[in-house]
Amino acid sequence: MVQISSVGAAHQSGHSLSNKGHGFALISLTSLFFMWGFITALNDILIPHLKSIFELNYTQANLIQFCFFGAYFIISIPAGILVKKIGFQKGISLGLLTAAAGCLLFIPSALFATYWMFLGALFVLASGITVLQVAANPLVTLLGDPQKAPSRLTMTQAFNSLGTTIAPIIGGYLLFSTVQANVSSEAEKVIVPYIVLALMLIGLAVYFVKIKLPNGQSETIETAELSSMGSLFKNRHLVLGAIGIFAYVGAEVSIGGLLVSFLGEKHIADMPQAVAANYIAYYWGGAMVGRFIGAVLMQRIAPRILLTVNCIVSVSLISTAIFASGPLAMWAILLVGLCNSIMFPTIFSLGLAGLGANTSQGSGLMCLAIVGGAIVPVLQGMLADSIGLQLSFMLPLLCYLYIAYFALSGSVPRQTAVDHKITQGVA
Repeated sequence: MVQISSVGAAHQSGHSLSNKGHGFALISLTSLFFMWGFITALNDILIPHLKSIFELNYTQANLIQFCFFGAYFIISIPAGILVKKIGFQKGISLGLLTAAAGCLLFIPSALFATYWMFLGALFVLASGITVLQVAANPLVTLLGDPQKAPSRLTMTQAFNSLGTTIAPIIGGYLLFSTVQANVSSEAEKVIVPYIVLALMLIGLAVYFVKIKLPNGQSETIETAELSSMGSLFKNRHLVLGAIGIFAYVGAEVSIGGLLVSFLGEKHIADMPQAVAANYIAYYWGGAMVGRFIGAVLMQRIAPRILLTVNCIVSVSLISTAIFASGPLAMWAILLVGLCNSIMFPTIFSLGLAGLGANTSQGSGLMCLAIVGGAIVPVLQGMLADSIGLQLSFMLPLLCYLYIAYFALSGSVPRQTAVDHKITQGVA
C-alpha cells in the first residue's frame, strides 16, 4: 500500500538522530504503519459493500477511492506545514485523532444510510492518515544512520503490507457474513468495525502523547512548496517519475478496489462477496512477500531492470485476466500484487536521483502524484460501466506500460537547463 515517503531526502541530507535507544520508538512507529495499511485496505471491502446496498454503478462506487486518495493531494502540503510547526510527536497524535473522528462519522452515515455522508467520513479519515504519514515517515528515516534509512522504512512498510493483507479477511467477515433485510441494516454493519478502529486510534493517540520520542527537526519533512515548483520541472526524470507514481498508485488501488466484483463474475470465479473478500489477501499479501524478495534481488540486480521486469510481468498477467476466464484469469489478476511490491519505492528513488538540494521539493511533488489513487479508479469505473468490468482492466495495463517506459528510458537524469547542475544520486 502506498505511503508518503522521505527516504530520498533523508539519504541526501544526511540528517539523522543518534542510533542509540531508538528501538522502542521504531517499534511504536511500526504499529502506525500497520494501522493505516489496515484502514486503507478496508476500502476494497467497503466499495462492493456500499455498491450493493446503495445500488451504485462502478463509477459511483469508486468515488470511495476518489475521496480517500484525494485527501492525500489536498491535505499533504497543509499537513507538512502543520507538522513543521507542532513537531513530529504532536503531529502523529493529531493525525490519529483526526482519523478516529473520520471513523466515528461512519455512525451517522450508517444510521441515515446516506452515501455522500460515507464519502465525507472517508475524506476526514484519509486526512488524518495523511497527517500521520507526513509526521511518521520522516521520523522513521531519522532514527539512526541515514544510509540505512531505506532499510528501516522498508521494514516498517512490511508491517503496512501485513495490515493490508489482514484487513480484507476481517472486513469481509464482518460485512459480508450475513445478509440483512434492508438497506439500513446493511449500512449499519460498518458501525461496529469503525467504532473499534476509532477506539484503537484514540488509544494510540494517547499513547503517543505520553511516550518519549526522539526530538527530530521537522524541517526535513518532505512537502513541496508551490512557489518553488517551477524549477522542478526542469528535471525531466522527476516529472516522468511523478507521472509514474500517479500511474502506479492509480493502478494498484483501482485493481484492489474491483477485485471482489471481478471474482464475483460468473465466468471468472462466481464467488460470493464474503468468499471473494478473502482472496484480496493474496493480492496485498503478494506485495508484502515481494518486498522481502525484492530487497534481496536489488542487491544483485539494478533497480531499473527489476522495475522493468515487474512491469512486463504485470502487463502479461493483466492481459491474461482480460482475455482468459476461470481460475486462470482469477490468479493472474491476484498475482499482480506480487509485482507491485517494489514499484513505489523504486519509482520514488529513481525520480529523486541527482536532485541534490532540490530533493525535498522533488519528494513533495512525487507525494502529490499519489492523487492517481483518486483519479484512475474513477476512470476505470467509467470504463467498467461502458465496456464491461473485464475489459476495463486495460487502463491499469496502460499504467504499467508507462512505468516500464519510465524504468527503461524516462528515469535517466538529463540536463534540461544550462544553469541546472545534476549531482550524483541513486542509480
